[in-house]
Amino acid sequence: MTAPGFRYIYGPVPSRRLGLSLGVDLVPFKTCTYDCIYCQLGRTTHKTAERHEYVQMADVLAELEQKLADGPVPDYVTLSGSGEPTLNERIGQLIGETKKLTYIPIAVLTNGSLLWQREVQDALMEADLVLPSLDAGDEHLFRYVNRPHREITFDQMVHGIAEFTRRFPKPVWLEVFLLAGVTGILSEVEKIAALARRIQPQQIQLNTVSRPPSEEFACPVSWNQMKEFANLFDGKAEVISEDNKSRSPVVYKATDADILALLSRRPCTVQGVSAGLGLHVGETAKRLQALVEEGSVTTVRNNKTIFYETVRTKGKGIPVNHY
Repeated sequence: MTAPGFRYIYGPVPSRRLGLSLGVDLVPFKTCTYDCIYCQLGRTTHKTAERHEYVQMADVLAELEQKLADGPVPDYVTLSGSGEPTLNERIGQLIGETKKLTYIPIAVLTNGSLLWQREVQDALMEADLVLPSLDAGDEHLFRYVNRPHREITFDQMVHGIAEFTRRFPKPVWLEVFLLAGVTGILSEVEKIAALARRIQPQQIQLNTVSRPPSEEFACPVSWNQMKEFANLFDGKAEVISEDNKSRSPVVYKATDADILALLSRRPCTVQGVSAGLGLHVGETAKRLQALVEEGSVTTVRNNKTIFYETVRTKGKGIPVNHY
């Protein structure tokens, strides 16, 4: 069972790509190299390209060891969370120490912006799966969609992902996030597909907006259009969605702290919370309503679907910078 004092470990949560994922936060909330217009966590509050330790590795490992002992067993330990994990200069050490704690494979969800740095590539070599992102086919739309730190260029980023993929001995899955009327048009997807051929990942996963985005003008591409775009990627691409996989509930009793920890990192539907935390849908609905009434959680509607998220105000729920 998750203790209320957990600060760096959350879940396991349902992941469209990784099954049941035990999340590890390595940077404070919204510390990132990008400020993507589609981000489900809102605007970046600390945009930086500087790598630091940010959080104490000993504290992260202590929480991780406790969580792994408590169960349930996840499919992956995932370094991702609420910012760009490769900004943490000790990520390689964390991967190595985690390998001593568990046989569970380690995945790294990264925007790929720092993979041009040799030390970042080296730090990820012991991971089991790395999932970088490519959301645009040229510098102009890269600046528009990802709003990167000024020190990061498009060519640098693409070269870094390609070079890392060649060096990394295990799978690399490339996520391509498409936006209607922006990158989700034929000419732009063709540019991205050409870059994907250069990168040569084992898998390509096409994604679009499904949770409330940072900017209202970030709009989803239809399912049918996404399926058509997948054909441009030489048979390597699949379309991922919220409902492409159903999972059996996990077998531990989640607390309100678990619910808040999950919702602080990603808005979820009632069904998403239920699947991720092993709660009956009816119980989940009642507990979410209670958290709404006490002011810890609020609702937001996106494409006729109701999502729950934490109220990010001081003293309510889990604050924005909870490290």
